[in-house]
Amino acid sequence: MFFSLIIPVYNRPDEVEELLASLAVQDYTEQYEIVIVEDGSSVTCQEVVEKYAGKLSISYYFKPNSGPGDSRNFGMKRAKGDYFIILDSDCIIPPGYLSSVDQNLQKTYVDCFGGPDAALDSFSDIQKAINFVMTSFLTTGGVRGKSEKITKFQPRSFNMGLSRKAFEASEGFGNIHPGEDPDLSIRLWKQGFETKLFPGAYVYHKRRIDWQKFYKQVNKFGKARPILDVWHPEYKKLTFWFPSLFLCGAAFSVLLALFGFGYFLYLYSLYLVLIGVLSSIENKNIQVGFYSIIAVCIQFYGYGTGYLTSFFKLRFSSKKPESTIPELFFKK
Repeated sequence: MFFSLIIPVYNRPDEVEELLASLAVQDYTEQYEIVIVEDGSSVTCQEVVEKYAGKLSISYYFKPNSGPGDSRNFGMKRAKGDYFIILDSDCIIPPGYLSSVDQNLQKTYVDCFGGPDAALDSFSDIQKAINFVMTSFLTTGGVRGKSEKITKFQPRSFNMGLSRKAFEASEGFGNIHPGEDPDLSIRLWKQGFETKLFPGAYVYHKRRIDWQKFYKQVNKFGKARPILDVWHPEYKKLTFWFPSLFLCGAAFSVLLALFGFGYFLYLYSLYLVLIGVLSSIENKNIQVGFYSIIAVCIQFYGYGTGYLTSFFKLRFSSKKPESTIPELFFKK
């Protein structure tokens, strides 16, 4: 089949340079196209695209800013392929990625797939720590597959495949961000489409490069989840409360420790030590292990407070989510 790689970008020409460089050395021998959608950037990647125009089949579009979901839809409407592969601009693609996707689709075709993410040795220690907590089974991240049923997987839009048939039936991504990818997965399920994890189709995902950006990202993730529960109540899970409960439990443990009952605080401390040790072993770097402790604290605090804020706003408001939590929605 003919693949169209859809890549939205906003003010990140350096990332696009690395991404296109990795696509230029794919071992996949069939023809495919790349569709770059510049989402109203003030610093564009047009010169980078022109640099690779002779090496890769690239289409470049510039449009007013309307968010990553709408930009992906924009690209898919203009793409030539019968199967779309959606990537984020902060990804680096292993040489065998497209071959792995093709082999999986030939073996077990599915209209929507997702792949996991990993970290390169060249990533900074903070990026490696963030990658660890976003993929570890001990945290809220799960693995993009290890914590979910492989046959009922919710692909994430940094590494996601979607058939033209599924795109046209679902009309693609909504205008919420983040949260547009699980929303699309659930709507596809309701229409009878299947989703699946392709474990070998991984990408190197750079994610956020500092703590403030990471906090902002996970806080928005937390805010988005109650909205998805309102839209799709049949897919609510008690585990979505875990980060908020973890956070409240930590505060309560500190309070108990002030009165001489430190047992629960010891358990929380043991958990953080475990995170640090496992990350140090996996990354072969004690500093990354220490940063992972910081990252998991930010993750639970950001997601947990975001979830609680959104949950109570929605519970006590008669307005639609778009009006109650407008910062998560782009206007089309």
